[in-house]
Amino acid sequence: MKVGLQIQRALQGLLNKAAVDGGAYGHLIHHFTRHRLPLHALQLHARIVLFSITPDNFLASKLINFYTRENRFCRALHVFDEITVKNAFSYNALLIAYASREMYSDAFNLFSSWIRSSVTARPDSVTISCVLKSLSGYDDFLLCSLAQQVHGFVLRGGFDSDVFVSNGLITYYTKCDDVVSARKVFDEMPERDVVSWNSMISGYSQSGSYEECKELYKAMLGCPELKPNGVTVISVLQACGQSSDLVLGMEVHKKILENHIQMDLSLCNAVIGVYAKCGSLDYARALFDEMSEKDSVTYGAIISGYMAHGLVKEAMGLFNEMESIGLSTWNAVISGLMQNNHHEEVIDSFREMIRCGNRPNTVTLSSLLPSLTYSSNLKGGKEIHGFAIRNVSDNNIYVATSIIDNYAKLGYLQGAQRVFDNCRERSLIVWTAIITAYAIHGDSDSACSLFNQMICLGIKPDNVTLTALLSACAHSGESDKAQSIFDSMVTKYGVEPGVEHYACMVSVLSRAGKLSDAMEFISNMPVEPIAKVWGALLNGAYVLGDVEIARFAYDHLVEMEPENTGSYTIMANLYTQAGRWEEAEMVRDEMKRIGLKKIPGTSWIDTGKGLRSFIAKDGSCERSKEMYETIECLVESMSDKDYIMKQELDETY
Repeated sequence: MKVGLQIQRALQGLLNKAAVDGGAYGHLIHHFTRHRLPLHALQLHARIVLFSITPDNFLASKLINFYTRENRFCRALHVFDEITVKNAFSYNALLIAYASREMYSDAFNLFSSWIRSSVTARPDSVTISCVLKSLSGYDDFLLCSLAQQVHGFVLRGGFDSDVFVSNGLITYYTKCDDVVSARKVFDEMPERDVVSWNSMISGYSQSGSYEECKELYKAMLGCPELKPNGVTVISVLQACGQSSDLVLGMEVHKKILENHIQMDLSLCNAVIGVYAKCGSLDYARALFDEMSEKDSVTYGAIISGYMAHGLVKEAMGLFNEMESIGLSTWNAVISGLMQNNHHEEVIDSFREMIRCGNRPNTVTLSSLLPSLTYSSNLKGGKEIHGFAIRNVSDNNIYVATSIIDNYAKLGYLQGAQRVFDNCRERSLIVWTAIITAYAIHGDSDSACSLFNQMICLGIKPDNVTLTALLSACAHSGESDKAQSIFDSMVTKYGVEPGVEHYACMVSVLSRAGKLSDAMEFISNMPVEPIAKVWGALLNGAYVLGDVEIARFAYDHLVEMEPENTGSYTIMANLYTQAGRWEEAEMVRDEMKRIGLKKIPGTSWIDTGKGLRSFIAKDGSCERSKEMYETIECLVESMSDKDYIMKQELDETY
């Protein structure tokens, strides 16, 4: 019987004061709900109760939907409880109700109790879709475990052939960064729709698997029955931007125009973003200027592009043109200034952002902390840590690792360890951060102990982790331990040594006084030595006073980095220590010839009115004369008590 006829029948029954079956009433309740007639629906439910009609599953499901939409959830639960024999209709109605109200744990608990009960009703694909949606309410750690449990139920129940269920599984596996499981589901699907492809492509893009994202997009183009849409190309454009693949980005842009994909604001932002990130800033700016509608993401894309290519002035010029500045744009500016080493401006921008009423998020904090570290501002780091704890941001891996880095580099190793201990989710990035913290302090024993704990937990190290571990050995001069780690990189951990690892080994051998071994190690390297390798050898030779090996390393360094003042300074000082004055003077003359000056070290002090930077013999302060007189008094007192030698005071490079 058609729905319209059932509604007519229900209305006729009401007019005649006769009882009608639940199906007809269910369609009428649905009709009232859809057309926003709540009073009619309430009156009908009252008549149903008056007729002593026990709602069947179909009618009950429509009543549950009605009461949920009317925000009378207690009535919806009451209707559900009244059902004598429940089936998938009624369970699904309540699951959908829970999901619509973001009562995710209640939804999952209902599903769990259903499959554990003696109810013969069997869940269907709608059930699984609701359950997968309910997983959104769980943190990442639980999400992965629950997604696997639901996947197991899907396989046992034979729902894996349902395209909607499989699409949901792909989405939730990618949400918990398990793209391997997501791809397995994708590959095993008997049929796929555009959503399947989009879910997998988006998952790769969001997880940083940019090459896999682009390859899957190309495979999608090979399916004549499928056409990429706006969702597809946004994910691919983001992958192109992050991997600096301008060629494919331009091809995707061309495909958008050829297929007449609607250029909404999100897609326009993605197109501008790929050109900006890949360095085609003039074209990106031309597209930006042509846009009739812009949002903070649009401005952020151009500003980030300028910042990424060192055009800070242009970025700030565009930023200052903005009338309404959102948090994402502030983050783009703060992050860009930090990347370009404009650390004082980072802190000033952060203060201005707060003054304008913007509340920092995890992106803001993780961008601000490196600038506080650079300016030796431990107090500021602690304040940010406190803010993160109060706003439940301290467990974000990027914030946590930035705090660990700040504390470690500023000598507060105990604080760094405490942050690590309080991390609920210890990913590889967090483990690497704490290992690096101990490496900075030359504590190879603690670094190796943490590394072994990480391995025991089944976390596989990457090239960055192993660089940190080798660096710890370098700082403590433990060449044998470093050699053992280096030799086992491929066999135990499956990591091919890169030039950074070779540089660490040269540093280890040089610091251990094994300069000849370091020279031999460099000559046997399968990769071309970079400046860092020669720098490690030069520093080792400087410490040991070996002028000839230092000169050998110096010659390579000035060829690679002719404008690096540090190499000239070290070599000139070494010649001076060896009494080879003429050669020292020749190195200094070479610096003058090419216009190099030693960049003076900068220090900072927080005066209570902001952070102030200063250099040696700085005369920019109004009270410089008074300050230097005070310093001279202190120096005389220190000298009288033999705390400092005269030549240490006069030493200026």
